[in-house]
Amino acid sequence: MSISTFELFSIGIGPSSSHTVGPMRAARKFVQDLGPELSKVARIEATVYGSLAFTGKGHGTHKAILMGLEGETPEGIDPDSIPPRLTHIEETHELKLLGQHRIAFKPQTDFIFNFKEELPYHPNGMQFNAFAEDGSLILHDIYYSIGGGFIVNEAEAKNDQAPQSKTPVKYAFKLAHELFDHCRRENFRVSDLMMINEESWRSKDEIRAGILNIARIMEECIDKGCHTGGILAGGLNVHRRAPALYKKLMAQGKPQPQHTDVMNWLNVFAMAVNEENAAGGRVVTAPTNGAAGIIPATLNYYKHFCPEANEEGVIEFLLTAAAIGILYKLNASISGAEMGCQGEVGVACSMAAGALAAALGGNLQQVENAAEIGMEHNLGLTCDPVGGLVQIPCIERNAMGTVKAVNAARLALAETQKSKVSLDMVINTMREIGHNMNSIYKETSKGGLAVNVPEC
Repeated sequence: MSISTFELFSIGIGPSSSHTVGPMRAARKFVQDLGPELSKVARIEATVYGSLAFTGKGHGTHKAILMGLEGETPEGIDPDSIPPRLTHIEETHELKLLGQHRIAFKPQTDFIFNFKEELPYHPNGMQFNAFAEDGSLILHDIYYSIGGGFIVNEAEAKNDQAPQSKTPVKYAFKLAHELFDHCRRENFRVSDLMMINEESWRSKDEIRAGILNIARIMEECIDKGCHTGGILAGGLNVHRRAPALYKKLMAQGKPQPQHTDVMNWLNVFAMAVNEENAAGGRVVTAPTNGAAGIIPATLNYYKHFCPEANEEGVIEFLLTAAAIGILYKLNASISGAEMGCQGEVGVACSMAAGALAAALGGNLQQVENAAEIGMEHNLGLTCDPVGGLVQIPCIERNAMGTVKAVNAARLALAETQKSKVSLDMVINTMREIGHNMNSIYKETSKGGLAVNVPEC
């Protein structure tokens, strides 16, 4: 059982991997599972629970589910096509399941936000029912969106089955010390081990091309965010700040090693991505959408501000980041609804810190130390989005997470001693804190900034 780099870094749309990407995938899978019974369906009923109910409207969960029912995928859908299609559904009260079977659809009765109940296995629960013309039930299923766009159905959740491939990999690992022990024994860097494991699914050429494509899409997202102004939808009247800051920085010269205002370049890289994410644009889930700016921004820092940067370093960066993300996925969670924002921004910061240390030539101990530092100073971070939107504090929080990631890598590279706190220790601590954190601080918008900042 294992997780691929390309499952952890998936191409999708904003604003949330758990509230948008996962629900879209779940809805599509439900209608696909109807098989030949699809033509008999007269009505679909979708109900969302827990965090999906409380912040679903702000996160676009209902929109994602409708697109999923119509057969769309997060990686394939054109974000610009969504608004007119939603308008068509609202005006005609009609859905086209899998793009082929038309049924009547009344949003007021067929899409339910259940604020009173929570499904048993995860805060991000959703239920689907398909009915025939005579009202009889054709298919029922429950899905959970467990972070990063990963989904499990009710049976998988009940048996605590994580969404992992059954394809065996040569160097299986679950804990950080297992990962690093493999590397020391084989004289590998983390990226060497990950490359060999990825070859269980695809060729080395395909892996390299896929990773470089992920890096390309990350950079395209930054570029688009730097050149798209305006006010983000949702009612908070949040202005996109990345374009103005980008223009100001460019007046001083392109990003390069000798540039004096590196920190603001980190800010603009991260905010550009997360403003795109908040607008529902195309992003790379890394490892979630709410934290999607940190790894691209840190990778851009490596490419533009580190003289030793090259293509091999980009590949090493993303493979190392994936290995660290897998550890959190297997041993804790990358879901804000389950762990708070330490499970999103904290994990992304840890991944980016370890990845940057590796790309800059750090040894295994330094890579582990960087990843540990990245999480240690995000422990207890709450997920309290104002208005249920991935805007305040999420956009700035990605900028802060990027600055922390770069500093964590630099701190680790300056040290030769092993940290007193191991990466396994900090992951276990993060999981414990997440389980003990009050639910009002875990992506419900019922506590923290979400209730103390008046909506504009």
